[in-house]
Amino acid sequence: MSNPVLENIRTRRVIREMTDEPVDPHHLEQILEAARWSPTGGNQRPNRFVVIDDPELQRLIRLVAPGMFQHAPILILICVDFAIFHHQLDPEDDPLYPIDVGKAAQTMALAAHSLGLSTGPVTSFNKAAVKKILNLPEQVIPCLFLCVGHKAPQTQFAMRGAQRIRWQDLCYRNRYETWDR
Repeated sequence: MSNPVLENIRTRRVIREMTDEPVDPHHLEQILEAARWSPTGGNQRPNRFVVIDDPELQRLIRLVAPGMFQHAPILILICVDFAIFHHQLDPEDDPLYPIDVGKAAQTMALAAHSLGLSTGPVTSFNKAAVKKILNLPEQVIPCLFLCVGHKAPQTQFAMRGAQRIRWQDLCYRNRYETWDR
């Protein structure tokens, strides 16, 4: 691939093992700037980002986040501020905000990868506990942590037994039938 954007997409991986090497503050700012440019439904910009670099807060968060295997120097919590919406949304029903959160997470992950950093998303955590630990307002819902750091040297990328899947194995043209080859 000669296109740098496509190459960045192809080579980015979810990393679960990170070193304790600090993240350059300028790189963190670039990741957050990329998040600002992430598209949102209706351009309402409900996403809010809480950067956690305090070791004690990270320790408390790990106690209520069983899916957080990383010990990353930076945690970015993507939240949704429901006060932004002009109409009443039910967080359990509305499909828009999880899509916006996912777009922001992917945008930040790609930005981090382009800067030589690694990321790993975490959605397995107790939302009520995280709200309390981070003093989030009532209308702000925590949705996803993005762990940001430097990949540990012995990190394994592929799960054992995983096979390479081609795009043709996942896509269909016009009807749910095999792609024309």
